[in-house]
Amino acid sequence: MARRQARDDDAGAGSGRVVNVGPVSDSAFAVGDHNDVRNEHHGRTAVAPRDEQQAELLLAVRNLRIDLTRCLRTETTAVLDAELAATEDDITGTGAAAPSRLARLRTALTTAEGVTAMLASGAAVGQAVGVLGG
Repeated sequence: MARRQARDDDAGAGSGRVVNVGPVSDSAFAVGDHNDVRNEHHGRTAVAPRDEQQAELLLAVRNLRIDLTRCLRTETTAVLDAELAATEDDITGTGAAAPSRLARLRTALTTAEGVTAMLASGAAVGQAVGVLGG
């Protein structure tokens, strides 16, 4: 049986080519032409949350950030997302969000209450901040 070499025009729809991708973590990949994929690590290794409350806050923050992508972006949600991102950075960088960070997050949550009140993830962040005294 002759072996067939793939040509550029073989990659179109209906070409019969199959690509299987198994589990992927800490990686980046792209399928198709003209892609620019980067998987950059800037020398910082994530630190584990210091305790269970910080771990719960981290999970809640990540869930709310995902939920916010489904909402209309406003200045208020942009400020909230920035505080959520900074909180995530603090926890993954030092193991805990500082009290001053928790206070800023609480303020951003209160300001964006019109959006966060509808989201279970918003309530979860508020509860986690409250447990930590923010």
